[in-house]
Amino acid sequence: MSIRQAAVAGAFYPSDKNELEKMLLHFLDKAPSSGINPKAIIVPHAGYVYSGQVAAYAYKWVKGKNRAIILGPSHYKYLTNAVSDTNDEWETPLGKAEVATSSEFVRIEEPHVQEHCIEVQVPFIQKVLGKASIMPIVVGDADPIKISAQLERVLDDRTILVISSDLSHFHDYETAIRLDNNSCAAIEMLNYEKFATEGEACGKIPILAVMDLAKRLGWKCRMLYYANSGDVTGDKSKVVGYASFALY
Repeated sequence: MSIRQAAVAGAFYPSDKNELEKMLLHFLDKAPSSGINPKAIIVPHAGYVYSGQVAAYAYKWVKGKNRAIILGPSHYKYLTNAVSDTNDEWETPLGKAEVATSSEFVRIEEPHVQEHCIEVQVPFIQKVLGKASIMPIVVGDADPIKISAQLERVLDDRTILVISSDLSHFHDYETAIRLDNNSCAAIEMLNYEKFATEGEACGKIPILAVMDLAKRLGWKCRMLYYANSGDVTGDKSKVVGYASFALY
């Protein structure tokens, strides 16, 4: 039984179980509930103090699933495809999550070892879905349409698709809001072409993949919350944008 140990516990989120649970409950309690049970969500992946509340606006909607497929951009390893992990379980301070596999995605461990964009989603999934399995997929410079087709073949009604992405990076506050508003409008309208040409996001390819999937399957998209790092730190000279969406 191989286990991926948490790489960013104590940095992106608390390493103490009780502290982590308290933080997650605080975020989720502040987020409004909804009768909608989404097929997919788009959530940020910065440190929880910066983007955890934004992510909670989407996770608050998620229920009744037994598997989470998590897609995020590769920050540390250049890839030309989308790869799953080789480990049997991922461990966080909240416990172990079983790793689900699929023949649709090649399994390579190296891109996952230090990757934070997938890991930071796992405690949220553990909190809202308990013992759900996870399928961590790191995405490189790949074709979003191909990834969309791969996802369609592995999705079912008991699976939530989690797209992990921040928005614009290191612009001043007003510029970031303008750019992010443009990106968020394109995502919410499922305007693939507009987001492909004008959108700014570190997880752009995973977002494009779920947008294509949503259009083909007739899903709707709703933006739930937006903020940027300047709203938290007060430093508005170079900010990172965060938004959460539900697709249903």
